[in-house]
Amino acid sequence: MNWHLLDWLIIGPAIVAGLLVLSTHVPLGQVVLKRGIIFIDLAIAQVAALGVIAAGALGWEENIYAVQIAAVGAALLAAAGLNWTEKYWPDIQEALIGNLFVLAATGSILLLAENPHGGEYLKDILVGQILWTTWHMLIPIAILYAVLLAVWFTSSEKIGRAGFYITFAFAITAAVQIVGVYLVFASLILPALSTRRLHGKARLMAGYSIGGLSFIAGITLSALLDLPTGAVVVWTMAVIAIMASYLIKHRTRE
Repeated sequence: MNWHLLDWLIIGPAIVAGLLVLSTHVPLGQVVLKRGIIFIDLAIAQVAALGVIAAGALGWEENIYAVQIAAVGAALLAAAGLNWTEKYWPDIQEALIGNLFVLAATGSILLLAENPHGGEYLKDILVGQILWTTWHMLIPIAILYAVLLAVWFTSSEKIGRAGFYITFAFAITAAVQIVGVYLVFASLILPALSTRRLHGKARLMAGYSIGGLSFIAGITLSALLDLPTGAVVVWTMAVIAIMASYLIKHRTRE
């Protein structure tokens, strides 16, 4: 075990990054589960990742603003498209979301085909590099999420379907560059799925607790075992979500 990695200077920013991601993903995940568009997070996350990869292919990787514009622009374009398809073809929305994910994923592979480090880069996008997050990187994300949360908790019923997709696009774009595509999906769906028998604030708090415990335990475990952090957190969250679902099921029966 690598005890020297169990340092607050290393795992502290990673844990805070995970908690920031959860701040938006837990409430958004509940809406995604309720509306039955489960794979929208994977699709939007993969499109945002495609935007980052496209920026790199164009030689913009050193310009952080260009990369962010490419990522957000791609995610917003996808969100606008899904908002339009839900309006006109709601019966096949989930199938269209799945196709969008496949196109974005294969598009990323094609753009990285000539890159000698393409495989490693693609792995980083999918699994993330949360353990190497710095405090400085968290400042703009914290500001963005504070704005998104303020809008969501004060006006979620007023912003409508289009507002949901826009909020979702910004939240996912910020998260995917730190925690990766897989952990974005897990953070949205697993807390929402395990707390589906609860309602209101109780469900929200339970979701935050499940996600927070998962990030803390998973990041600590990955540092000690020197394993890919994103993958360890996903598995940790799955185990904790299953346990929480079992406890909630028995408590709600009483």
